[in-house]
Amino acid sequence: MTKTTPKNVLISVYHKNGLAELLNALNILDVRIFSTGGTAKTIQKLGYSVDLIEDLTGFPAMLNGRVKTLHPKIFGGLLARRSHPTDLDELDEYDIPTFDWVIVDLYPFEKCLKLNSDHNEQIEQIDIGGVSLIRAAAKNYQDILVISQIEQYPELINIINQHQGETDLSTRKSFAHMAFTLTAKYDQLIADYLSSAAEQTSLKLKYGENPHQNAEFIGDFYQQFECYGDKQPSYNNLVDIEAGLQVIDEFEEPSFAILKHTNTCGLASHHQLEKAFDRALAGDPVSAFGGILVCNRKIDIQTAEKIDQLFYEVLVAPDYSTQALIRLQDRKRRLILKRIQRTDKGLAKSKKTVLNGMLVQEFDRAIELPEQWQTITGTPLQIQESTDALFALRAVKHLKSNAIALVKHKQLIGMGCGQTSRITALEQAIDKAKQGNFDLQGAVMASDAFFPFSDCIERAAEHGIRTVIQPGGSKRDQESIDAAKRLQVTLIMTGIRHFKH
Repeated sequence: MTKTTPKNVLISVYHKNGLAELLNALNILDVRIFSTGGTAKTIQKLGYSVDLIEDLTGFPAMLNGRVKTLHPKIFGGLLARRSHPTDLDELDEYDIPTFDWVIVDLYPFEKCLKLNSDHNEQIEQIDIGGVSLIRAAAKNYQDILVISQIEQYPELINIINQHQGETDLSTRKSFAHMAFTLTAKYDQLIADYLSSAAEQTSLKLKYGENPHQNAEFIGDFYQQFECYGDKQPSYNNLVDIEAGLQVIDEFEEPSFAILKHTNTCGLASHHQLEKAFDRALAGDPVSAFGGILVCNRKIDIQTAEKIDQLFYEVLVAPDYSTQALIRLQDRKRRLILKRIQRTDKGLAKSKKTVLNGMLVQEFDRAIELPEQWQTITGTPLQIQESTDALFALRAVKHLKSNAIALVKHKQLIGMGCGQTSRITALEQAIDKAKQGNFDLQGAVMASDAFFPFSDCIERAAEHGIRTVIQPGGSKRDQESIDAAKRLQVTLIMTGIRHFKH
């Protein structure tokens, strides 16, 4: 049927506001209203006649309201195809009425979720009958108009007032599309909730980012780590641990990372873990005080003895020798973690709360390998320069934007991060390198995003930096290219930006 007008209307809604105006409009039409429980009582209180669903089915609402509409006498009338004579014959045989309009909304699962409701209360907000009614009516949009949310009432009232309730196929299909979109989102919210509820527990934290803020960690911390020492993780520890693991997972050879406030202040790779730690610490020994130490190899006693000389908050490693663990546990106020499982591999997206909602994005797991680089100026890199350029890319990727990393011999010798201009980030990185008495001759500079001007190339060249790797993509790239040519700087572009906010 192309155009239809309603005779039988099924109404079953959680939200009763808006019903009075809707019923007043429906009163213009000669329709028979079927309804359930609380909705039927509201309709009667407003002075309108209503047929109870339980009279139609022969069953009262059951299980404290969990079962009201799930019955063949309801779903037969929803799913019967008016153009199929056999469907209509079956309806006649079992005395089942057809429904022309279905007005149903859903239990407020999302609202309760935002209110951090008790788990059992949250489960009770999973609508079964409502979703089933909506889906059945939407599937049969050839014959049925489905109204699935209160926001659609004004349009429905307009259909009544302007068209005497007549709808065409296109209108019914549009409402069916909105209905399925709604139920898809609803089901996804439930799936996400049950996934997290199944895997997560709550770890009460002493306080949040600051002592006046209450906080807890929702997740299974002990699924990922075995804990040693007498210290419990703090809010800031957990944030830094995540940042440290993201950094160290970029490296395959023995490596050490030292972090402070989620930024890498020390980073180095070396075939001897002890030397990797020495070189990471040398990158910024002042900032390393009270930091987070993360490595990707088993800690031996020699490395443990050097670590033990530094005051740190947290140490994370895949394992510890017996002697190393004994030595490290002698110190108080340390959190020593053995990483027993990497839990982020199966995660495709990260989530971050913002305003009154959430931002969801894919993890930044891209890293540009040498074969993907484009050498814009200068000569092809030698093996050591190429190794350092790749190291620098991996380092700068995990610094807060705007970010610059200076690397020499697989050691972070200077970094600038979280700056509002890129030249300021470079100046910060150069100052760090100078404080550590590092020779910048032959160092590699990496930038997380393009250079808007040529000043960074020129400033780097002043200090003997002759290799620069960056994404490119600025309207003024040519200025940096011209400066690199003039100053005999090898300029490489990767085409991939790594902003981190």
